[in-house]
Amino acid sequence: MNNLTKRMLTSFVLLFTIYISFKSSWFLLFLLLVIAYLALIEFNEIFKKIKKISLFNYFLSVLISVIYIFIFTTTIWIYLTPFEFEKSLQIIFLLLISVSTDIGGFVFGKIIGGKKFTKISPNKTYSGIIGSFIFSFISGYLFINFYSDYLSFKINIFILIFLISLISQLGDLFISYLKRKAKVKDTGLTLPGHGGILDRIDGIILALPFGAVLISF
Repeated sequence: MNNLTKRMLTSFVLLFTIYISFKSSWFLLFLLLVIAYLALIEFNEIFKKIKKISLFNYFLSVLISVIYIFIFTTTIWIYLTPFEFEKSLQIIFLLLISVSTDIGGFVFGKIIGGKKFTKISPNKTYSGIIGSFIFSFISGYLFINFYSDYLSFKINIFILIFLISLISQLGDLFISYLKRKAKVKDTGLTLPGHGGILDRIDGIILALPFGAVLISF
């Protein structure tokens, strides 16, 4: 089985899992706990592989990771429970922007290429950044229009999409920075064809809680 097939099968399983989580609050809690557990394991492994890190900085890094993952998990859980159709759509909207940001960066980066944005992430190009925003604006605008009867935000929709996409890209850069410091290609082997759980949710892990708080005002 080649890598592309693995990625497609894994993506299908992930989408199905997310779909089920929106149907059952207990399954959602289970999924969030699994994600938190796997993410913390991967963070810990990355920190251990960073050379010349002091014992204090190692424990501080682990502590910050635990605190943030706790915030990430509880924010999503509190926001979605009890289940309401409108809130579920809002979280799906945030996920869509994050995924579109990732896809747009990959597509534009591969097709157009161009100057590298930073050494932190060798595959990150200026064209990829532009593509990330373009894809997120298109998908977000279409989604909002399709569910216009259920979705309304006090903040301007284009500003909202821009901020979520930007935070998602910063999350991607942050995980890339950690991988570069640890000199690893992937954060783990949890997801066949994708790498670790942090490789898949690098943008989501920052964008989702940030977006949930932003649209709550």
